[in-house]
Amino acid sequence: MATGTSSESAQPAPSPVVIVLTTLPPAADAAAFARRLVEEGLAACVSIGAEMTSVFRWNDAIEHTCERQLVLKTVRDKVAAIEARMAALHPYEVPEFLVFEADDGSDAYVAWVRQCTRT
Repeated sequence: MATGTSSESAQPAPSPVVIVLTTLPPAADAAAFARRLVEEGLAACVSIGAEMTSVFRWNDAIEHTCERQLVLKTVRDKVAAIEARMAALHPYEVPEFLVFEADDGSDAYVAWVRQCTRT
């Protein structure tokens, strides 16, 4: 008889914690946007930065505009749902949507992010 764990009893690996970046115009209600993502269990936390200036190319012109950076803490399993939700809520035609995997973090914080994003 073989010893060890069978593939049936093995737990799936937990979803990695990721950071999602997006921006909103100052006129948008960033707090309501963030609250909605947290209430829906898509993000454990959304940090809202102060206004900043972004310089970018849009429709063959160089643009300068004020924006607010949002930093979402979530898990990889929620990324597709966040992207879909942002398509419905976000005022920009092409919103910033960048995802970075957290290479490391405190065990307690990582566990908290995973707990908050379980559905």
